[in-house]
Amino acid sequence: MHVESFKVFCDLVEASSFSAAAERNGVTQSAVSQQIKTLENYYDVLLVERGRRNFSVTPEGEVFLKAARVILDAWNEIGTQLEEMRDVVAGTLNVATVYSIGFHELPPFLDKFRKLFPEVDLHINYRRANQVYADVLEAKADLGLVAYPQQRKGIEVEPVWKDRLVLICPPGHPFAKKKKAPLSAIDGERFISFEPDLPTRKAIDEMFAKASISVKEVVEFDNIETVKRGVEIENAISIVPSESVKNEVAAGKLCQVILEGRDMWRPLGVIRRRAKAITPAMRELIELLKAGRDTTV
Repeated sequence: MHVESFKVFCDLVEASSFSAAAERNGVTQSAVSQQIKTLENYYDVLLVERGRRNFSVTPEGEVFLKAARVILDAWNEIGTQLEEMRDVVAGTLNVATVYSIGFHELPPFLDKFRKLFPEVDLHINYRRANQVYADVLEAKADLGLVAYPQQRKGIEVEPVWKDRLVLICPPGHPFAKKKKAPLSAIDGERFISFEPDLPTRKAIDEMFAKASISVKEVVEFDNIETVKRGVEIENAISIVPSESVKNEVAAGKLCQVILEGRDMWRPLGVIRRRAKAITPAMRELIELLKAGRDTTV
């Protein structure tokens, strides 16, 4: 039994496609089918249900998948430990990030990292927060970047920096002339919100509850880009990380107001799977992020 067969099976389940699994492993589709059939014959079980339109994993396949991932982790760790002995910063590094960090915070760090370590094949996947945690736990991502990082079973958290949360509004809005304002000033205002399951929305709701503030919610969006657009169209306000609106503020499309208070900061963190060994590439990216924005090029 070859370790490659376990990887082929894991790729097949993840992609739900024989052709995609074949492409990932540089083999033909028939070779993937043959390897899966060999596994099924060896263990005398059916691992996947095959159909023209439907693909599903059997209960036996789910058990096999968990074991296969453990085997692959152990196999990969051998290479990782040997690589660490050489301290070579190379190989593949998969990073999952929420959209706001990936689009507005991460780019300068990625530029510097790629210049410092050209031998690393760096891949960035943009996801919602719950998907970032899932990708890290399921070994689809080596590292994750999230706001308001949470301690979860099997997850290690490395705090990196904090963002200031600011009020934004269109240039013609009454708040546009203000430089600073207390949080209480937005009581009763028309407000563009994030969707309820997003960490930043939960933090903002908590701020409002503590300050006994009630806003008139106009609409909810699942990402900062649409929130910003909603503020422009609806002539409303919102609260977002300052880094996410730097370009719009500089261009005069939006105005930002500093909100006074101790809670006006959004913590950002790197998450990783506790059972996974830290590769030199992972270590270098974490250190670069922890060093702060003064490391940007």
